[in-house]
Amino acid sequence: MRRFILIWVIVSLLFIIAIAFLINLKIKKPALKKETFSWEMLLNQAKEFEERSDLVSAKAVYQKLINDFPNSNQVIQWQKKIEEINIKLLFSPVITKGSILYEIKPNDTLYKIAKEFNTTVELIMRANNLKSDRIYPGRKIKVYTQPFSIIVDKSENILILKSNEEIIKTYVVSTGEHNSTPTGTFKIVNKLKDPTWYKAGAIVPPSSPENILGSRWLGFNLKGYGIHGTVDPQNLGKSVTQGCIRMSNQDVEELYTIVPLGTEVTIVD
Repeated sequence: MRRFILIWVIVSLLFIIAIAFLINLKIKKPALKKETFSWEMLLNQAKEFEERSDLVSAKAVYQKLINDFPNSNQVIQWQKKIEEINIKLLFSPVITKGSILYEIKPNDTLYKIAKEFNTTVELIMRANNLKSDRIYPGRKIKVYTQPFSIIVDKSENILILKSNEEIIKTYVVSTGEHNSTPTGTFKIVNKLKDPTWYKAGAIVPPSSPENILGSRWLGFNLKGYGIHGTVDPQNLGKSVTQGCIRMSNQDVEELYTIVPLGTEVTIVD
């Protein structure tokens, strides 16, 4: 009898252990499936919003992906999508955080509006699909009012465009060889389209293939230094300049459109 009871107890314990294992297995498996589904669901949702041109919602979903899955190997790609959307929103009539809907007043000009709100004529025109600078009282236009700032990281050869501490876009740049790009905080004090290059003993016109400044110049309040385009895009991402910050012509033209005079530029090692 005792042997029978002992066998019964052992069998019962084994049965309980097996049931517990199966219950634990059932609990864990759905959790894994749910996490995988959530990741895929969010990504598909972001793409659907993009297809419908709902960029604000798409950006929010990409940000949620980064927040919810910070260890994913796709985080960099999601961040690039956010930055791509940031530029599209800047150049669109959509009113977002940092922008207002402004009603044009009598005697207004784009230059006057840009100066009042510390933005650029080019950005106002681009955001409102304006083909000329002619404007009419009563029309409502988008104006970006939040200040921009720029950080240049020499160790990574990147330029980060920010607005109110939010990263708007990250650009690959070239900086000075032999650590010749100065560090510190500067301001953009002049902007030129198709700049002439004044080098020692020569004046190189914009049309010359020897003009290293590319299509745009954004000069600092430190004589001789600034951000400019390039005729040598294959060397972007390297420390090869004479001290200035070099960008692709496409990128520097984009930056030129966005940032006004007075924009703060911080350069770090």
